[in-house]
Amino acid sequence: MPRRSLWDRIKDVALADVTVLLRGGVRPGSLERLEEILLDADLGVATTLRLVADVERLAQRGTVSTEADFLGAIRAGIEATLRSGRSDAALHLPTASGGRPAVVVVLGVNGAGKTTFIGKLATRLREDGKRVLVGAGDTFRAGAVDQLRVWAERAGADFVGAAAGRDPAAVAVDAIEAGTARGVDVVLIDTAGRLHTSTSLVDELKKIVRVVAKRWPGAPDETLLVLDGTIGQNAVAQARVFAAAVPVTGLVVTKLDGTAKGGIVVAVHEAIDAPVKFVGVGEGAGDLLPFDATAFAREVVGA
Repeated sequence: MPRRSLWDRIKDVALADVTVLLRGGVRPGSLERLEEILLDADLGVATTLRLVADVERLAQRGTVSTEADFLGAIRAGIEATLRSGRSDAALHLPTASGGRPAVVVVLGVNGAGKTTFIGKLATRLREDGKRVLVGAGDTFRAGAVDQLRVWAERAGADFVGAAAGRDPAAVAVDAIEAGTARGVDVVLIDTAGRLHTSTSLVDELKKIVRVVAKRWPGAPDETLLVLDGTIGQNAVAQARVFAAAVPVTGLVVTKLDGTAKGGIVVAVHEAIDAPVKFVGVGEGAGDLLPFDATAFAREVVGA
């Protein structure tokens, strides 16, 4: 979670403007300054404009008269956005659906923390008593298969690898077939993470999902998109490209431990109407947290 709250930043930069709002006034520039701070926190244009309008309306009514009122208004607006549209944060993993394990396909560009997330998720599922198999479908990045194998071993998960350059869709099929034969509960499938602007990558992801769904109707049960929380609005651009290619059922936002810009979680959710499932707040296996909209809004705002 962000270490430095949004409220800290507002007080540092624009406390005088906020004081005017708390007194029921709107002087020239006060709302604009608040808007700049919210945009800089990566909340996105749509959410920022809505929050500023809410604050203005409440200030004019005289219902925002204390810092607590102001914080409450911002926090409530962020939480409402996160709970709008598709917002179910639960991971949906049916047991033995159609005679196969639950299947989770994981998407994301290189460097977003995709492989680490798979390892952390495998660890969580193993701790919940589930038998897990990890399929190394990123056959194009040097070292990706070995890195994922190490995570699988740490988690106590089964593993299906592949030779460099092999068709990722074939690896996905192998992993699900192996998981079915071994009686595992969940199969986690890694995918290639070359730049999201790569047409070949997008086509590759479509093929994986198409082949899996054709072979096992209803699969994949979850298609999770991993995004780096430190890259700001680029994360929104990535999310839109991936969501246009395949049905994204959930978001995972990583690297939120050292940034004050946790608002990107809100912006991405609103951009593609996908629920946030997990946030990553560190490098350890235990630093993957199930998403809680109320707790997250409080952490971002600082109240």
